[in-house]
Amino acid sequence: MSTSVESNQARIINELRVFIKKVMSEPTIAVRSMDIARKHKGEPNSDEAIAREISSSTSIRIPEKWSDADRMFLDIIHEVLDDEDALY
Repeated sequence: MSTSVESNQARIINELRVFIKKVMSEPTIAVRSMDIARKHKGEPNSDEAIAREISSSTSIRIPEKWSDADRMFLDIIHEVLDDEDALY
């Protein structure tokens, strides 16, 4: 594996560790994030709207230029929403 790939993977893992620590220390983040995602589901540019509102209403900061970890977080939110839809 190249050094740049390893460096990128280490950066992503570090970002996810920080994020997981925030969620574990503030359990309302997950609930609030999912409420926000449900509100914006199906809208044009929903990811941008979700990211902006999560950033403005929780301690999670998603910058305008998303990292791989930010994209992964938004993808996971969509997976949870799809799982919810599958239950009904």
